[in-house]
Amino acid sequence: DVQLQASGGGLVQAGGSLRLSCAASGFTFDDYAIGWFRQAPGKEREGVSCIRSRDGSTYYTDSVKGRFTISSDNAKNTVYLQMNSLKPEDTAVYYCAAKRSWGYYNTMHECRNPMNYWGKGTLVTVSS
Repeated sequence: DVQLQASGGGLVQAGGSLRLSCAASGFTFDDYAIGWFRQAPGKEREGVSCIRSRDGSTYYTDSVKGRFTISSDNAKNTVYLQMNSLKPEDTAVYYCAAKRSWGYYNTMHECRNPMNYWGKGTLVTVSS
């Protein structure tokens, strides 16, 4: 069975840091791109970051560039999202999702919906 398990959420003050983890199983990790998405209360889900497992190429949405870093440990089939300088507007449920990689030049397209698999979310709350 395919599983994506997100963890690492919590409550942090503005300016603080958190590291989210997404542990994957049940598919060939190197053949997939892994994306982080988030959904804040009353808002639509948005794509935050994406990494292509095969070559480590990455994408970030503008609002997190310079603050968030996505990385992959292929030996552990795990993707991380290091979140620094957190802001209250980063408060959301964060989800990881996987999509079969097509080798797009622009990594953003590797995590374009629809994704193939979704994990359950982890809540990140940033207090002001």
